[in-house]
Amino acid sequence: MPRSVLAKMNSKTLAIFCFLIFIIGCGEKNKNPNIIIIFTDDQGYGDLGCYGATKFETPHIDSMAKEGLLFTDFYVSQAVCSASRASLMTGSYAERVGIQGALSPWEVGGLDPKIQTIAKLLKSYEYTNAIFGKWHLGHRYEYLPLQNGFDEYAGLICSNDMWPVGYDGKPIQSTKKSYYPTMSFWEGNSPSFDIKDFEDQSQLTTKITERAVDFINQNHDKPFFLYIPHPMPHQPIAVSDKFKGKSELGLYGDVIMEIDWSVGEILASLKANKIDDNTLVIFASDNGPWLNFGEWGGSAGPLREGKGTMWEGGARVPCIMRWPEIISPGQSISNIASTIDIYPTIANILGDKIERYANDGVSLVPLLNGEKNSNPRNELYYYYGEKLIAVRKGKWKLVFPHVYRSYKGVEPGKNLHPGPYNKGQSGLELYDLSNDIGETTDVAGLFPNIVKELEKVGSLARSKLGDKLTNEIGTESYAAVCGYEPEFIKIENMAVGSSLTLENPPNKKYKGESSHALINGMGGTINYQDKSWQGFEAEDLIAIIDLGSAKTINAVEVRFLQSQVFWIFLPYHIQIEHSSDGKNFELIYEDFPSNNFSFEQKIISYKANLGPLESRFIRVKGYNIDQCPDYHPGAGGPSWIFSDEIVIN
Repeated sequence: MPRSVLAKMNSKTLAIFCFLIFIIGCGEKNKNPNIIIIFTDDQGYGDLGCYGATKFETPHIDSMAKEGLLFTDFYVSQAVCSASRASLMTGSYAERVGIQGALSPWEVGGLDPKIQTIAKLLKSYEYTNAIFGKWHLGHRYEYLPLQNGFDEYAGLICSNDMWPVGYDGKPIQSTKKSYYPTMSFWEGNSPSFDIKDFEDQSQLTTKITERAVDFINQNHDKPFFLYIPHPMPHQPIAVSDKFKGKSELGLYGDVIMEIDWSVGEILASLKANKIDDNTLVIFASDNGPWLNFGEWGGSAGPLREGKGTMWEGGARVPCIMRWPEIISPGQSISNIASTIDIYPTIANILGDKIERYANDGVSLVPLLNGEKNSNPRNELYYYYGEKLIAVRKGKWKLVFPHVYRSYKGVEPGKNLHPGPYNKGQSGLELYDLSNDIGETTDVAGLFPNIVKELEKVGSLARSKLGDKLTNEIGTESYAAVCGYEPEFIKIENMAVGSSLTLENPPNKKYKGESSHALINGMGGTINYQDKSWQGFEAEDLIAIIDLGSAKTINAVEVRFLQSQVFWIFLPYHIQIEHSSDGKNFELIYEDFPSNNFSFEQKIISYKANLGPLESRFIRVKGYNIDQCPDYHPGAGGPSWIFSDEIVIN
């Protein structure tokens, strides 16, 4: 039995327990608790009855809150799909595990299989594990759930809007949105069937619930871990006929009511199988609501902004924990807690040594046990896309200067159509969240000492996990500690060992395995994160190679990566020049690559066949298009060029 259970017992109860153990002798030991995590997608802080929602009812989740523990200050690590899920699974900030943003259907990488996860931990304790719902942590074989601690998997690989269908359910004809492939429902390691329209999407919540209940029925006699990451209410929202038109709010309310029904079905199955008391059920959302869909985009309640921002509306989410055997009913607490704390909490329940794993979470077991004066977490880092946006300590939140997408000052969308984003700009701002949950009043000028104290918290975060806002690389970040294992292709290159000068340095994140990565005789694969690649964001590649003396050259080749799905384009203009003195260069090759729409990822070589040419200096120029084209989902954003080798032979 877990130590937390024993801690909950008074002396009389403990004596009875020990007596029973004595009289049954070698009878069956009490098993570890079952664990169920229900993780919705884009459900806001104000999207449950127990958090103040109106116009729809959530009786099952509200009942769960009455029977358990409701958190008022519960956070995700980042307000975006994949990063949030990676943190939940690992108990770590996304910066530690190398997952940012929302992984696309063409993503080469995924959650590093070497990293310990909740599923792997529980597997070592002989749990049977299943996931039914949205994975979104990589679609290649090695990243799939069955290779990462789960015994069963059925659901979506990516978000339910990553398909060539509009938010109104109509097929997309424009190049920009037809960018996505057909979406499939997976069973195990393979796609099972295609999801073609809203009718298919409307069955997702029911299908996932049925699979979850069936799993409980089949595994009720042994410890299990059941992870249910619902694709809803992420846009495009869809609901089955049994809940269509049931709410005053319309479709969005219908969707939430169906999720509530799903929770009710799961709780009922626990009671029917007489395992309710010994099952920890956790309900939470992966980030705040997608507010530019208007009334059908969810509600952040009293909180500021929503999904895609690290204001409270994006980062703070509803969370309820229920475990009748341990958690006293009817509790509501304001302790700071996070999804990164779920992993170490489960480890603690099992009696595992949390410190064995390099995570950032803390155990919430004292809170589950009702220890009122306990405070497992007093600090929190608000990261978004490798940027340290804010830090919290106690009631204080310090926001660092940054630009953010905003839902304020623009007309939201109606029904199924999204509205535009605005752009916000914050300074160094301090908020008292105990009195100003909506972050309306900056009090930095009134409390300079508090600002200084929280700046120290921020400095510590940057030193460990880095910060793209200040161009710091943390000593404990994934890139610094693990990184991607080098994958190289050997290339014969007489330039190896020569001098290389770059007019523009590569981006710090994609700087190759050394300063001479472009002439090291090693080419990369189509994975842009291979150590051989050097990446240039909205900058040109201009490289000069000094061979040391005049040599006979027969050919010069430069290799570029095309991976538009990751904003990596070919140069619009390529020039290769040579010089004998390093000052006067002569053009020997020129090309104008096309950047027409393509989601094919490939390496393209541009080669000048010179015949015998005596020369010492070679200059290669690759001119960046600077901005993603209009057809691209990142239109107007900075474009990249990637090169892995300049070959001279």
